[in-house]
Amino acid sequence: MPSQGPEVEIVHLLRAVTVELGLHSARFAQRNAMHPTDVRALIALMDASRAGEEMTAGRLGAELGLNSAGTTSLIDRLERAGLVRRVRGRQDRRKVVVEVDERAVELGQAFFGPLIGRAVELLRGYDQRERAAIRGFLAGVREAAAEGT
Repeated sequence: MPSQGPEVEIVHLLRAVTVELGLHSARFAQRNAMHPTDVRALIALMDASRAGEEMTAGRLGAELGLNSAGTTSLIDRLERAGLVRRVRGRQDRRKVVVEVDERAVELGQAFFGPLIGRAVELLRGYDQRERAAIRGFLAGVREAAAEGT
């Protein structure tokens, strides 16, 4: 175990932040009669959309750690709720991709928007070099956590 220095204090603060974010996400899920995996799926779909990437059911299932049957059930549930839709791929029309519906984006923005706005406001208090350091630290921690998957 590393010595108890300022670095470990920051790691413990990061852990506390992840707990709070998890609780915030759970409140969103509960208020909208969703399973926590539904929320994770919507986030994955929105991230793919922002990156201009298409998300197949197989890729979504892999990202969420679900088998084929679980992924189908998840997508069916979100589709019935009007939060996602299955469409043909843009480049390969034989491929079926899952897209997040604007209703889900609006629902997420209404709930998470204030938190995102506050985080952006906090980041604006840092200069470009400090933001690059924060980005690098968070990307490194994310990568380290992903190595266990």
